[in-house]
Amino acid sequence: MARIGEVQAPAATRDALARGRLRASLVPDLLVEARRIVNTVIAGWHGRRKRGIGENFWQFRPYVEGDSSRIDWRRSARDDHTYVRDREWEAAHTVWLWADPSPSMLYKSTGATVSKESRGLVLALAMAELLSRSGERIAWPGLTDPFTARNGAERIAAQLAHASGLPAKPDLSGIRRFCDIILISDFLDPVEDTMAWLDVLARHGVRAHLIEVADPAEETFPYAGRTEFTDPETGEKLTAGRAETLGDEYRLLYSARRQELAGWCKRLGWSFTVNHTDRLASEALVRIHMAMTVDGGHAGLAGGGHAGLAGGGHAGLAAGGGHAGRIGA
Repeated sequence: MARIGEVQAPAATRDALARGRLRASLVPDLLVEARRIVNTVIAGWHGRRKRGIGENFWQFRPYVEGDSSRIDWRRSARDDHTYVRDREWEAAHTVWLWADPSPSMLYKSTGATVSKESRGLVLALAMAELLSRSGERIAWPGLTDPFTARNGAERIAAQLAHASGLPAKPDLSGIRRFCDIILISDFLDPVEDTMAWLDVLARHGVRAHLIEVADPAEETFPYAGRTEFTDPETGEKLTAGRAETLGDEYRLLYSARRQELAGWCKRLGWSFTVNHTDRLASEALVRIHMAMTVDGGHAGLAGGGHAGLAGGGHAGLAAGGGHAGRIGA
């Protein structure tokens, strides 16, 4: 059977230093790609402005009875209506960004345009660019402290290019209430492991936005005949004599994992978006923008702990000719 996909790096990239060098070589081009994508969506990006306490003028609007805002008599004198002057709400707010650096993200099938790692980094840098232009404070857990800068994407890209040994799952316990966090991964770990890792965000009242980056071959399982699958995390191999006989069960388990995780996010008031590597990255940006501009407050579990699991969760194969994703128990 013809090769359907491959890991987009030599085997030595399992070494932390080699992985860091690979990332450093990718980041400049990915930053350029991120800015190109941002320029296609920026016209519809209006930030998250709202009326409230602040120093900057925002808008005039018609006065309504009982309105607590001060009437602007100069503006009202221009016509027959009474107007009030709104100021822009200002508050300290941080948006955290994270893209999964684990080996399974290196996968790219022949049906995809980029690897999952490349797509994840482009999405993270594009969000950094958009948020920086909007004046938001951004940060990357385990890499940077929160900061505000017009060149926020460039600063994060520089940090990523020089980082080595990034943890597969950073400590999220320092992220506090009223922050947002955008998490980009293939989320192929067992669902209960992902929930346990993110539980601290729910307990702290952080609003999370999950972007699952998926290769088309991971969903369709287009394999037949004798096929060898390799777990990129552990190196374990599985040889299937007739791979097509595994297809139905695999697709069912893969879909169940995604549905369970998406349902958990919905119960917490979080957003969950899927972005396929054979589709445009801008599609995910638009969805995340809509989710972040919803004035729905920050959801979280008041009592801690995550929602119950229906069964024992699993991670599906992220397979590609000669490659497999994390294999759950």
